[in-house]
Amino acid sequence: MKLIIINGPNLNLLGVREKDIYGEADFDSYLNELKNKFPDIELDYYQSNVEGEIINKLQEVGFSYDGIILNAGGYTNTSVAIADTIAAITISVIEVHISNIFAREEFREKSLISKNCKGIISGFGLESYQLAVSNFVDSKTD
Repeated sequence: MKLIIINGPNLNLLGVREKDIYGEADFDSYLNELKNKFPDIELDYYQSNVEGEIINKLQEVGFSYDGIILNAGGYTNTSVAIADTIAAITISVIEVHISNIFAREEFREKSLISKNCKGIISGFGLESYQLAVSNFVDSKTD
C-alpha cells in the first residue's frame, strides 16, 4: 500500500509554533515513528506553504497512490481550488487536523474540502495521522 501525507501552510513549524495547540513534536520525528508503526506501508510525505504546489502534488499522486492524508492547514477554509482538485482525482483523501477545529475560532469550522473527502479526523494531535493511516489499512483488508 502506498500512501502520502500532504501538509499545508505553517505545518513545517510544528514543534515550534503554538505548542499549546499543536504540541512540541516536529513532524519529521513523528513521521519516523509512524513509518515504524506501519512498516509494510510505503508512506511518503510532502509539505508546502504554497496553494498551487499542493494542487500540483495532489494531481501528481491522485491517480497512482492508494490514499492521501491531507492537512490543508489554513487552505481548508479558503481553497476552492484544492476542493476542486480533490473532486477531480480518483483516490480517496482523508482530511486531517491536529487540533479540534470545532473548539477554535468559528471560521475554522467551515471546511471547503470536506465534501470531497472520504472523512475527517480532527482533534487527536499528531495521532490524527495515525488514525487516517489505520483507516486506509483497515479499508484495504475489508
